[in-house]
Amino acid sequence: MKNRIIWKFNFGLHATKRFSGRYETILWFTKSDKYKFNLDPVRVPQLYPGKRHSAKKGNRAGRPSGNPLGKNPSDIWEFDPKDAFFGESVWDIPNVKASHPEKTTHPCQFPNELAERCVLAMTDEGDLVFDPFSGTGATVIAAEGRDRVGLGIELDELYAKESNTRLAQLREGSLKLRHSGKAPRKPSSSEKVASIPSEWLEQTS
Repeated sequence: MKNRIIWKFNFGLHATKRFSGRYETILWFTKSDKYKFNLDPVRVPQLYPGKRHSAKKGNRAGRPSGNPLGKNPSDIWEFDPKDAFFGESVWDIPNVKASHPEKTTHPCQFPNELAERCVLAMTDEGDLVFDPFSGTGATVIAAEGRDRVGLGIELDELYAKESNTRLAQLREGSLKLRHSGKAPRKPSSSEKVASIPSEWLEQTS
């Protein structure tokens, strides 16, 4: 096992007899010590790009200590993909809910962005990406969209049909996908949906 990655998100089913689940775990295993990991496509900006090596580093003393392409992201992927690539050291990926452009009939659909990050980091162009439980095809779509070969298996005929439809839409350029650099919308304090209901204020007064 190379990594245990935590994917955290803000929305999901609300529990009443336990804490509401707001994360999933991604386990990355390899068959041997010979595996691919392409760090450069998924690097995030340095928090302190001006940091330099100390005098104890010999011939590296005084030189920038970081990588000019950015640093290795953490194993916590949170909520905003814009911050993931252009700001913070987490991979922020919203889950697929009712308003998500990728929403299908699947009750726990994974977003394209989640699969895409793994495809970019762990495979090269032309590689085969296999998903034995493909649902509505997020992994296969992410693979083909990044010039890999996607292969998926799905027992449920409805989801398999949706997967094939979405793959055809990808190929013709009409598939709706959430753009990786688009920040999630946050309601302003003036919006009704973000205001405390008057009924609640009455109960607490």
